[in-house]
Amino acid sequence: MAFDFAWLLWALPLAFGLGWAASRIDLRHWRLESRAVPRAYFRGLSHLLNEQQDQAIDALIEAARHEPDAAELHFALGGLFRRRGDYDRAVRVHQHLLARADLSSAERERAQHALALDFLKAGLLDRAEAAFEALLGTRYDAEARLALLGIHERARDWARAAEMAQALEGGPHGSFRLRLAHHRCEQALALQRQGRTGDALALLEALVQQIPASARAWVTLAEVRQSLGQTEGALAALHGLRQHCPSHLPLVAHALAQGALLTGQAADAQAALRAWAATYGPALDVTQALAVLESDAAAARAHYIDHLRQEPSLVAATLWLAGAPLGAGDDDRLLRRALERACEPLKRYRCAACGFESRQYFWQCPGCQGWDTYPPRRVEEL
Repeated sequence: MAFDFAWLLWALPLAFGLGWAASRIDLRHWRLESRAVPRAYFRGLSHLLNEQQDQAIDALIEAARHEPDAAELHFALGGLFRRRGDYDRAVRVHQHLLARADLSSAERERAQHALALDFLKAGLLDRAEAAFEALLGTRYDAEARLALLGIHERARDWARAAEMAQALEGGPHGSFRLRLAHHRCEQALALQRQGRTGDALALLEALVQQIPASARAWVTLAEVRQSLGQTEGALAALHGLRQHCPSHLPLVAHALAQGALLTGQAADAQAALRAWAATYGPALDVTQALAVLESDAAAARAHYIDHLRQEPSLVAATLWLAGAPLGAGDDDRLLRRALERACEPLKRYRCAACGFESRQYFWQCPGCQGWDTYPPRRVEEL
């Protein structure tokens, strides 16, 4: 049977028409998808600006479905999950990014840094440590070392913390010498608890020579010397603090007065405290120390009057009243008790970073974990 070529005259135009129609449909679908992605992306951005994190996440997930290869969308999603506290999803997003073979080295380092932050925020310190160590030697080296320093401090691994502080010294984050001194002091206290007081003493004596601006180094040295019965050595350390860190003298004023009384150096201590007060103004702890050094009760109370002349202070007034003889009735006793109760909050120390208050002075704030954030003066004096 002969083939009828007339059918080709009909088939070719028909095939061309069907192909053209299919291409138009695909083109229209591609255009719709390309328009849908920016709309979802910008909708997510709008929600972010309005601080609507849940709606922003939904919009960005929709955008990521249309563009599964868009790394920026995944970084944005991971960051949002972390900010919301959804650390598991943040970790999965950043681990998915790291598993991709098409990431550039810069994007891979960025994903590794984001993953390390996820672990740190989630409190998984061992995983965070490993993730940050993988960033050493990259463009995130300084940030990784700073994070590792914080991790070692939280783990109370003071030897590794000291090594990291030394590595960070002179970098973009400023000086870490005082922070290193805190680490060395913690190591010395640990040695003292282990019964190795001699090693602790040697470490602290070297520390005050290396970092004389560290107030804690002088204070800890004085405490260790005093624990060994070296009262004169402890007093010498307190005078070293007065010379190198004069702003912290109120913290040790009482200990300085007691040491001076024990060693017969009351006059020298009194002269030193008076000179400090003349330079830096009245301080409650210094005023109390001066009162302790007086052998006469009237002379001791006169120091509180001098303090009140220079600076009004409810605490100083209460201390002055405490030295006055009680009256015949209970009125004086009730009045003093009420004043002492009112003074208690004024005797605390307050963190300048987070506002955490405590009756005890802390070198590292229990609230915000910041070092040297407590001013060495009481709340009333701030």
